[in-house]
Amino acid sequence: MSKILLIKNKIKKFDKQIYVSGDKSLSIRWVLLASQAIGKSRAHNLLMSEDVLAALNSIKKLGIKVKLHKKYCEIFGNGINGFKYKKNLIINASNSGTLGRLILGLLIKSTEKIKLIGDKSLSKRDFSRVTLPLAKFGAKFYYKTKNRLPLSILGSPSAKSIKYLENKGSAQCKSSVMFAALNASGTTFIKAKKSRNHSELLFKYLKIPIKIKKTKKYDFINIKQPKMIAAFDYQIPGDISSSAFFMVLTTLANNSKLLIKNVNINPSRIGVIIILKKMGAKIFLKNQRNYRGEKIADVLIKSSDNLKAINCPAELNSSAIDEFLIIFLVAAKAKGISYFKEVSELNQKESPRLNWGSKILNMMGVKTELTKNSIKIYGQPNLEIIKPIVIKDYLKDHRVFMMSAIAALTCGGQWKIHDKDSVNTSFPSFLKIIKNINSKPL
Repeated sequence: MSKILLIKNKIKKFDKQIYVSGDKSLSIRWVLLASQAIGKSRAHNLLMSEDVLAALNSIKKLGIKVKLHKKYCEIFGNGINGFKYKKNLIINASNSGTLGRLILGLLIKSTEKIKLIGDKSLSKRDFSRVTLPLAKFGAKFYYKTKNRLPLSILGSPSAKSIKYLENKGSAQCKSSVMFAALNASGTTFIKAKKSRNHSELLFKYLKIPIKIKKTKKYDFINIKQPKMIAAFDYQIPGDISSSAFFMVLTTLANNSKLLIKNVNINPSRIGVIIILKKMGAKIFLKNQRNYRGEKIADVLIKSSDNLKAINCPAELNSSAIDEFLIIFLVAAKAKGISYFKEVSELNQKESPRLNWGSKILNMMGVKTELTKNSIKIYGQPNLEIIKPIVIKDYLKDHRVFMMSAIAALTCGGQWKIHDKDSVNTSFPSFLKIIKNINSKPL
């Protein structure tokens, strides 16, 4: 089977209803927290992507029983610090920064050295962001290459609580320390710049002793070591990051309409909706409800012919950090010059996404002005591509692939996009859903 996706035709108008895969952030967090609970936990709609399968394989290596059924997954937890360690154990986080960073938080009491490895992309990312605070709990870390995977962790049986300042707006770093707090005596104090709050909501639902005080820029989080975590069942809602690609597909398509059912609209994740609506996108939230502290809705999108540029408020960055590539594509078709500032964090992802976003737009004939921390995009409302475009060597970043596919379907041209299996890390059904929406074959 070819690993190259060829797209030669724009998408025809459509009126469809779809479901997207389970939320990746919640799927991985459920796996890790279920491993710390006592007894059998069950999840429906667990995302069956490479990242989540890597999480399941990791806890199995740590002595946790996992059963995969057709419609649900069961995890039989051994309680907090209930992992069983073997000598020379190697855990492979594959492409998942969420898994790699959060699981280290659960290993701060490991009695044997455990080696953490990842793929080429993950091995380029900075792990000192979590190993520096986790070392304050008493864990020791050993790198082969400074601050990069592979690394080894040796925990401390007497891990004690810490005070931690997270000032980058990284939910992964914050959550790694939160997970470590489960194993640390006393109360851990965290001052964290605003970022997605799935871990906090799960801690509250699981009755883990947590107190949160919110200010405009920071959250102050206190976590007292719990005695135990009870097993729990969970229905994973649809992933808003996956949904965002179809929001933009519909926004940029002609005379089209799409309803995406059961999407997680956690307020710390809806930056993409807020930004797109400010640009003139027609997006409506229907049937809103609450589930386990998370907000869920059906998302209705209609095509928009009058998109306008945005000077994007930096306070929206953390709630749209995984969606900026696809937002940049909307800016390319909007009237005026869009400006996105304080977005250097994009280059800390699976690939240097800020750089890639600019590069792809330039290939499309869209002018950009790029700095280390910002991008200006000169929109072309009548943008039509006729030349061939080849996308490759992007470290198999799933979001680069999906942005390219949506660009091809909405802006025209002849696209050859390499490594189409990259979507397996987060959204294996991406191309299947596009084929369902598209009446003309890719």
